[in-house]
Amino acid sequence: MASLFDQRRYLSDFDSARMGHIVADVLVVGSGVAGARAALAAAEHGSVVLLCKSSFAESNTNYAQGGIAVAIESGGTSQEHYEDTMRVGSGLSRPDAVRRLVDDGPTRVQELLDWGMTLDRSGDALALGREGGHGTNRVVHSDGDQTGRELVRTLSRRVLDNDKIRVFEDCFLLDLLSFDGECAGAVAYHKQFGHQLVWAKQTLLATGGCGRIWRETTNPPVATGDGMAAAFRAGARLCDMEMVQFHPTTLYVAGAGRALISEAVRGEGAYLVDSKGVRFMEAYHADMELAPRDIVSRAIHDHISKTRSNCVYLDVRHVSGFAKRFPNIDRLCRSFEINPVTDLVPVRPSAHYMIGGVDVDLEGRSSLPGLWVCGEASCSGVHGANRLASNSLLEGLVFGAIAGSSAGEASRTHRDGAQVHRSVNANEASSRTELDLSDIQNSLRSVMWRNVGVVRRESRLRETCEILEFWGHYVMDKTFDHVSGWELQNQLTVAWLIAESALTRRDSVGVHYRDENAESGAEPPCHFTVTREASGTEVFRRAHGDAT
Repeated sequence: MASLFDQRRYLSDFDSARMGHIVADVLVVGSGVAGARAALAAAEHGSVVLLCKSSFAESNTNYAQGGIAVAIESGGTSQEHYEDTMRVGSGLSRPDAVRRLVDDGPTRVQELLDWGMTLDRSGDALALGREGGHGTNRVVHSDGDQTGRELVRTLSRRVLDNDKIRVFEDCFLLDLLSFDGECAGAVAYHKQFGHQLVWAKQTLLATGGCGRIWRETTNPPVATGDGMAAAFRAGARLCDMEMVQFHPTTLYVAGAGRALISEAVRGEGAYLVDSKGVRFMEAYHADMELAPRDIVSRAIHDHISKTRSNCVYLDVRHVSGFAKRFPNIDRLCRSFEINPVTDLVPVRPSAHYMIGGVDVDLEGRSSLPGLWVCGEASCSGVHGANRLASNSLLEGLVFGAIAGSSAGEASRTHRDGAQVHRSVNANEASSRTELDLSDIQNSLRSVMWRNVGVVRRESRLRETCEILEFWGHYVMDKTFDHVSGWELQNQLTVAWLIAESALTRRDSVGVHYRDENAESGAEPPCHFTVTREASGTEVFRRAHGDAT
């Protein structure tokens, strides 16, 4: 289908003869868990350049609270972890990818311990928590609810001490460079040095998710879907873009940003109650508060609608040692004069994690030669239609190591030296009116939350696609010279991909809930892929056979 979102190959104008050049064996974009671990693996084979959109530490990883799910010590077997992941994935998880995740997991976590990461203990043993969808306690954590911060500290120290890795902070990915059908690096923008071309034998994206396109989200401001949008413009295949996970419990305080209240809180025994103090999850699932995330999110959404309220509440008053187990969450609540010892904690769902992304194989290889993708920006198949809690950090570790090593090995067999090409791009000037970008961004986040949120409906999805095309008419034809403009173009592109994908998948499965087809189950498990083809059209395809 023809769309305004495929009219331009590159967002900005550039001329290689007038720009700075950086050359490496492997270019890694993104400094979260997947990017950092990939950079370390790639550095075993050659030189690495690591681009960070903001500071090294600013990523979704840094804000992760719950922990890392892994079959280690008394955390059950890898087979049990496999079965829980497959069950929660609602028939769309790729068995070989899940098997690799759970089998490699213990090695990757032991590696972190060897590198000096501090994990909470109960006596001499690791302290293991339990979260929704898990059949046993298998989630390792650090400082109660600050696992992500400790993970970033551990990985960043390893990266910064590695003399084969050059780190560039405040470097925005504009687009992927491609020549003769192969990825050759990237166009980047540094706030001090301006446009730069980074040439690499192999390029690896670990740019994270896109939660900032929704009004309610747990994601930091950097999560604007830049890598997925750039990969789409470059012609890479994307998969299951409609699959977006909404976290059931984020702190709801009117006028404040949505802060995550870890699922581990419910794992420790917290209850979900309404304004009258009545528990309601029993009416929705036998596992009540520990049901899979998609079920809990929809239950809260439904209960809020039925009771005409703004939120529900977490009751943690009976959870002994709450402040010690969750020090960061305790401080957060108290900063809003909510005392978890005596008060109910107001919560509601928010956009949290992108399950779909750039389609990759078990090695992290995308459909575009020379381009590898891992972490939240990828669709590896491990999460299927619904991610099992605390599998995300594990995915970043496992598939970051795999993709980084694969890209590094490929760079060694590549022709000598990264190829520097003469490259010029000049977009046609637009004659259309320029709209207020901040207003469009706020409106985008509102319409995505209203129409492409926890519960979806065909009429609203069609309305959203029409609205996005209208905004695209006045935004996608512009050539901006600042990050906020490029971010908005990426957000509109990814939002359009998500809305069109959600419209295409008529059935409900996992996190994708179409209320007019809520229980139909008429379509067999399948993946939907979308590609920007050379003809300038996007084609949605059904891919069968790799999901069971």
